[in-house]
Amino acid sequence: MQRWIARARATLVGAWVFLYLVTGGLFNVLRTQLTGEVKHVYRGARWSMEVALWLAGVEVALRGAENLPRWQCIYMANHQSNIDPPIVFTALPERIAFMGKKQLWSVPILGTALRQAEFIPVHREVKEEARASVEEALEILRRGTVSLMVYPEGTRSFDGRLLPFKGGVFLLAIRSGLPIVPVTLDGATDVMPKSRWQIYPKVVTVTVHAPIETRGLAEDDRYALAERVRAAIESALPERLRGAE
Repeated sequence: MQRWIARARATLVGAWVFLYLVTGGLFNVLRTQLTGEVKHVYRGARWSMEVALWLAGVEVALRGAENLPRWQCIYMANHQSNIDPPIVFTALPERIAFMGKKQLWSVPILGTALRQAEFIPVHREVKEEARASVEEALEILRRGTVSLMVYPEGTRSFDGRLLPFKGGVFLLAIRSGLPIVPVTLDGATDVMPKSRWQIYPKVVTVTVHAPIETRGLAEDDRYALAERVRAAIESALPERLRGAE
C-alpha cells in the first residue's frame, strides 16, 4: 500500500510540473523573450519547485547557512536522487546555473527556459562535446551573472553512497579561479530512489560547507582539490554513505 501511495505522490508531482511548464513556464519564457529579464523564468521555476517539494512532502533542513556566499562561486554537491536539483535550487541563493543532460534541451518550453537561464548542456559520452560544455561554462562564469552547480560524481548514486569524482569539474574550477562551496545532501535517496517512480515524504538535510579557494592553483592541483572537496562533502554524511563499496 505504501508503494502505491508513493507512486501516486510521484504522479501528482509530475502532473504539477507539467501543468506549470505549459502555463506559467510558457508565460515566463515569453515574458523573458520580450523583456530580456531572465528573473521571470528563474523565479517562476523556483516557486514551482517549492510547490513540487510541498506536494512531495519534502522538508528541507538547511545547515551551514553562514557559509552561503554573497559572491559568485561553484557549488559542488553529491547526487543522490532526481529530487536533488529542486532541493538545492530552492535552498541556495539566486542565481544558479546547472550543468545537465543534453537531452533536456530538446524538451519544448523547458529547453528554451534552460537556455535563457544559462544552464549548460552536457553530453558525457562524447569527449569533444564534453570539452565544449566546459568552455561554455567558463564563458558563462566569466560574465559574472551566475554561480554554477555541478555534481562531481557525474551521475546519481543508486544507494546514496558517494561515488568516485570526475576530474573535469575541478579543472573547470581552477581555470575559473572561483571558490568551490561544497554542499552535502543527506536523505534524498530515501525520497526518490534512482530508477523508481516513487516519492516518499522525508526531511532532506542540506549542509553548506566553508568555501575552498582555487585562486593560484595549477591544473596538477586538481587531485588534491578533489580530495578536499570530497572530504568536506563526506563529513556531513553518515559513515555508511561515505564511499561506494
